[in-house]
Amino acid sequence: MLKKPNFVTKIDQLPIALENSRIKEVVRKYPMKCTEYYLGLINFNDPRDPIARLILPNEEELMEWEWGRLDPSNESAYTVMPGMQHKYDTTVLVLASNVCAGLCRYCFRKRLFIDGGRPERLEDIDAAMDYIASHREITNVILSGGDGLMLSNRRLKEFLSKLRAIDHVGIIRIGSKVPAFYPQRITEDQELLEIIKTYSTPAKRIYVIVHFDHPRELTDEALKACDLLMKAGAILLNQTPIIRGVNDDPEVMAELFRKLSFAGIAPYYIFQCRPTIGNKPYAVPIEEGYQIFEKARGLVSGLAKRARFTMSHELGKLEILALTEEKIIFKFHRAADNKNTGKILIYRRNPDAYWLDDYKEMISSHYLLEEEKPAYSYYI
Repeated sequence: MLKKPNFVTKIDQLPIALENSRIKEVVRKYPMKCTEYYLGLINFNDPRDPIARLILPNEEELMEWEWGRLDPSNESAYTVMPGMQHKYDTTVLVLASNVCAGLCRYCFRKRLFIDGGRPERLEDIDAAMDYIASHREITNVILSGGDGLMLSNRRLKEFLSKLRAIDHVGIIRIGSKVPAFYPQRITEDQELLEIIKTYSTPAKRIYVIVHFDHPRELTDEALKACDLLMKAGAILLNQTPIIRGVNDDPEVMAELFRKLSFAGIAPYYIFQCRPTIGNKPYAVPIEEGYQIFEKARGLVSGLAKRARFTMSHELGKLEILALTEEKIIFKFHRAADNKNTGKILIYRRNPDAYWLDDYKEMISSHYLLEEEKPAYSYYI
């Protein structure tokens, strides 16, 4: 039987003195939570410890930035029923859980956890299944939240069994930071692994999108959890944002890429930190982030450099493709309006830009998929 983890949710539970009026105010506004296991990864003698920066409250979160929203990617605009979003034609996102094993300080869905939380978790599974079944274009379903692996085994099995009964759903993705925060959820729960084994089939795999931000999170316990998921038939991919003070160093990011690829976990997305309230101290400007990303990729082999640097904007997933001396180039990796998929956007550079909306001067845009206007006819 898997024991419930001991969660640390109060600053007086920490082994160092963080308690002061400013930190108390931070925690009242943006709650703190982590497992005792994850807390044990912190070097409390290092004031710049990256694991501490990921999980412990910081006074900078209270700074009055004219920056950030609770829903920076306007997920509400794509919500088709409480707890389910249909932004891209072939993919739906289910907020299956409103629980995480830890609360990242840079969380872009912190609206689920602040002020008592928002009632956004999917409650009516059958209504969601009816919607998915009636939309035959949907081939991908993402179980996220919160954290998909923080669902009870009973609830997870209910989701997976009902989704597998829908023939046109080929891929089920589970978004989770459990392998980093709470690997015992996997290593000590054979029932969970049997559930993955049952519903990840040779023809239709379950993908677990893990979330390692820093190479020090890839402990022996975390790697064992990942290995067990893979042995149960899951495909593992990793995604992380670029986070100030954590992985905003090409050497650190390259080490993360290497360790992931050595373990058989493909680096998938590197995200631009979303402009969520309280997140500014953790964000890196886009152009600086791009240069960190490209330098890191230059330090690793092809298998380790499969990640794309992207931004989950309201309009779609934009890949940051290139910088020239004067311009920055974006491409719609996936667009909410499918006609924009593949579209190139070229802007005048702005080193202070954190989000697409910060670029004011568009130089040109064009559609790679527009037959009468081939891409080679445009010059940068």
